[in-house]
Amino acid sequence: MKHFLRMFIQVCLYFYCKFLWRCLKFVVRKLTGRCELQRICYNTKPGAARTMKIEASLKGSKSKRLQTSVSVHPDAIEKTIDDIMELKKINPDINPQLGVSLQACLLQIVGYRNLVVEVEKLRREPYDSENPQHEEMLLKLWKCLKPNSPLKARISKQWCEIGFQGDDPKTDFRGMGLLGLYNLVYFAEWDTEVAQQVLSDSLQPKYSQFSKAEWEKKKFDKAIGYSFAIVGINITDLAYNLLVSGALKTHFYNVAPEAPTLTHFQQTFCYLMHEFHKFWVEEDPLDIMEFNRVREKFYKRILKQLQNPEMALCPHFAASESLINM
Repeated sequence: MKHFLRMFIQVCLYFYCKFLWRCLKFVVRKLTGRCELQRICYNTKPGAARTMKIEASLKGSKSKRLQTSVSVHPDAIEKTIDDIMELKKINPDINPQLGVSLQACLLQIVGYRNLVVEVEKLRREPYDSENPQHEEMLLKLWKCLKPNSPLKARISKQWCEIGFQGDDPKTDFRGMGLLGLYNLVYFAEWDTEVAQQVLSDSLQPKYSQFSKAEWEKKKFDKAIGYSFAIVGINITDLAYNLLVSGALKTHFYNVAPEAPTLTHFQQTFCYLMHEFHKFWVEEDPLDIMEFNRVREKFYKRILKQLQNPEMALCPHFAASESLINM
């Protein structure tokens, strides 16, 4: 009974607050002569703060036309802006900048939704060793990370040298599908120096108490550092969760002037790999068994950063020289 009463009170409060909010918006519009969309665009600077407010306003509108405007096709955005202006009785000749601002916001909002769909499609597509394109990407990953060490065979223990678990990497992509491979190849191809450095560091012993002979025996022991490729797939999962939860909106709305793309997502993955590597070293874990603890702590730190509407994880993405000199 108490539980039912609590739920009833919460529902009443929700509708009461919603009614008050709409009354308040009506009064403010009468006083200022501007609708909520106008007030947001004129009073909030471009970026995540503005776009997220516009998104919330459109989704929370009582008008179905406004609610559905956040999910239109990119080609229909211009007409959607005209519809919004007409519905809100805003003269575009008197308010020319409003249309431009709304269009920029909608491009980001719609683009983010489409990016989620694109990323999800890649995640659901399994690695197929019979697909020449998949195999080509996998071999490119090896060549980028180990340019001076030719792969002796497609099925080989050499794959362990870049952090896969066995002699055939295809089994390691089951969780993230092609998305994991796409991200690893992007990191290795476009940020090669840092990717190679992270790989090298991940294979190094935690302390230098080993002789050269002992090190040769132990250097592929996963308890010493971490498995580069497996961690890359795991960080792909972390980036994916940040994306689908909406947490990355802050970052993308601040760095992508129009629609965020797969490249933006892959650049974010590179940044997260770089930052996780530094975080792993700072945490100084006893062994790889502490990976989940370190990952969870890192995830919470990134989430906290993304709560700041001014946050841009990698505003002008480039390989960081600090890692090379670490």
